[in-house]
Amino acid sequence: MSRRHAITTGYVLAITALTLTAVPAGAEHQAANPTAAVTASAALKPPPGMLEALQRDLGLTPAQAQTRLLNEARLTPIVPQLQKALGERFGGAWFRGTTAQNLVAATTSTADIPQILAAGAQAEVVTWPLTHLASIKKKLDRALPVRPVVASVRYVDVKTNKVVVLAPKPEAAETLVESAGVDKSAVVVLPSNEQPRPLYDLVGGQAYYVGDTTRCSIGFPIFKGTQNGFITAGHCGTPGQTTAGFNRIAQGVFQASSFPTNDYAWVAVNANWTSKPAVDNGEGGTVPVVSAKVAVEGASVCRSGSTTDWHCGLIQQRDASVTYPQGNVFGLTRTNVCAEPGDSGGAFISVDQAQGVASGGSGDCSLGGTTYFQPIIPILAAYGLSLQTTVGNPPALSTGTCTGYPRAATGTLISGQTAAQTPALGYRSTAKGIHSGCLAANAGVDFDLYLQKRIGSTWRTVATAEGVTPNEQIAYTGTAGLYRYQVVSSSGFGPYTLGFNAP
Repeated sequence: MSRRHAITTGYVLAITALTLTAVPAGAEHQAANPTAAVTASAALKPPPGMLEALQRDLGLTPAQAQTRLLNEARLTPIVPQLQKALGERFGGAWFRGTTAQNLVAATTSTADIPQILAAGAQAEVVTWPLTHLASIKKKLDRALPVRPVVASVRYVDVKTNKVVVLAPKPEAAETLVESAGVDKSAVVVLPSNEQPRPLYDLVGGQAYYVGDTTRCSIGFPIFKGTQNGFITAGHCGTPGQTTAGFNRIAQGVFQASSFPTNDYAWVAVNANWTSKPAVDNGEGGTVPVVSAKVAVEGASVCRSGSTTDWHCGLIQQRDASVTYPQGNVFGLTRTNVCAEPGDSGGAFISVDQAQGVASGGSGDCSLGGTTYFQPIIPILAAYGLSLQTTVGNPPALSTGTCTGYPRAATGTLISGQTAAQTPALGYRSTAKGIHSGCLAANAGVDFDLYLQKRIGSTWRTVATAEGVTPNEQIAYTGTAGLYRYQVVSSSGFGPYTLGFNAP
């Protein structure tokens, strides 16, 4: 069995991002003081229609819906900090409570408990780190067949510290799991009639049409260079297919599409269409798109679709693998937001932060259901796209003090990704001296820089720069040899430039 211990704290945190005082962790109905509660209510102004949808879909009162959004805003920034600090011991994080009043962070070491409490979260000690569970899920993805469907869904559930397999025939799934060569004690097979299918023939914000029969949803407006367009579900169309807008007027052309394995695509639009950084809220208004910060598991999320309009729910699990009739799709996010056929491609958004586009699901909006979305950051990274936001185009990459270096490298990273110079592109130093490296990226990301030296057949890190800003610098005195730099995204998505010199 998994060993779990919960440790709580009564710390009162300041909601620095909202410039107001937060309710104490664990206080669901009453603020720390009446004045702070009034200030909080006045300062946080969710997009139109969001509070009402949260009340309807999550069964909250107006005050609870407001408090939930406040708690999510103040606690979310803690997660990437703890993930970076705990490293391989990190077991995941999630919100707990009706109003997300508690953030829980899991670790495999009791020694991390003081650090987690000091950060303002509750601590749970678990058996397996998140990386171990993710590796088990990948093995199961390869071992379980698409046809016949033995396991319709696989995902890592950080709250139970298990890899969950949903299966219409649990006995058959158990047999295949045992033969897959994975740690069976970290896996649980649950009976389920869930049979996700792509949500064809629907809209998510606004409708668009592919041919005479297919209708899908615009996800989020994007641009590539000077070309405007939008992202959507990959199963909606293939490269070269043309689209028409909600008014049946010629709109654009699919430039790229991936389905199955992934479920994303992007469409370039003609000059008659103007991209807006907004999502339809189903009530005649729009929700602004400010950025694309990833929401924490347990956070509230809303979906816009032309069939069922605006519905909200919670983010349940990430990195879910789904078996559709057409094949497996990996890396989806599982939610309890309802959807119906035709909502494919539509926008998932948490307050004003873009999360992804609707892929598929089961159930409906009368009885409830489960819906999966394709996260937005892998889409942008796959096609080199930029998200249209209310702050305009992303600012030009600032090189700061990273000027005048004789050598340079550039690239783009998503959260958790690493870019390294290969041995062929690494550089050789012929004498002892100072190695200088300077990394610059856009504001809002946390990129780290590492200098490595080739020792025998392996690369050994000899200098690090691991601040919490997008810019890092290294100055290292080393002997002659072969060196390379590594750039790692601890959190955030975007381009970087690396300038360096060598003795």
